[in-house]
Amino acid sequence: MKYAINPLYKKNYTSYLLDIQNHFKKNDNSIHKARNELKILSYNNIEIVVKSFKVLHFIRRIFYTFFRDSKAKKSYDYSLKIGNFTPDPIGYIEFFKSGLLHESYFLAQRFDYDFTIKEPITNKTLPQRKEILEAFAYFTYTLHQNKILHKDYSPGNILIKKEGKNYTFKIVDINRMEFKELSLNERLKNFAKLWLIDEDLIIIVKVYASLMQEDEGQCIELALKHSHQLKRKINMKKRLKGVPVVD
Repeated sequence: MKYAINPLYKKNYTSYLLDIQNHFKKNDNSIHKARNELKILSYNNIEIVVKSFKVLHFIRRIFYTFFRDSKAKKSYDYSLKIGNFTPDPIGYIEFFKSGLLHESYFLAQRFDYDFTIKEPITNKTLPQRKEILEAFAYFTYTLHQNKILHKDYSPGNILIKKEGKNYTFKIVDINRMEFKELSLNERLKNFAKLWLIDEDLIIIVKVYASLMQEDEGQCIELALKHSHQLKRKINMKKRLKGVPVVD
């Protein structure tokens, strides 16, 4: 095995991390199960989100053993790198079989959020809906100013907690990230996976353009272009598969 643990959790959580396979298998509190699985576990009076990454087929096991960091390791490393933008990382662990990566897990303290960004996107009657979207624009601007590009910036990966009159945002599923100075085009393209209607995207981009001190009309045009392009691309794939589409 190979692992790393956040120094803040090392004293009380190392033995738990090393035995995470058993803890995970015994727990039925699954909150997501698809290619990978997420469960909420409790230990030392805190709730822990554990992400188990899919056992890879042979070629990809070679690839992730010798040529690229595992998704669990990247999740942990990126969590440490971006700090308060994501829930507190506890650690990651990789298990090997016949010399190749077999299973991997990433552990983080559960963020007690109220909803994801999907709620104000889909619920038109949500109180303070416009304020949430504007606060989200500021959060995204802050991410980008810190040279953080989340490459899967989709609704389920953006958590929100209401605290008084303010909103705290956290990003999750962060194993696909880039850290660099971002062009205006890259910044505005980052909103595309949210699958926003034009009206909501414009609300967000107006705030973002103001923070950037960029031309509002140009920013709206660029953001809408990327949003429409992605929708056309995904909807075309769905039509080819005979799947109903949502514009």
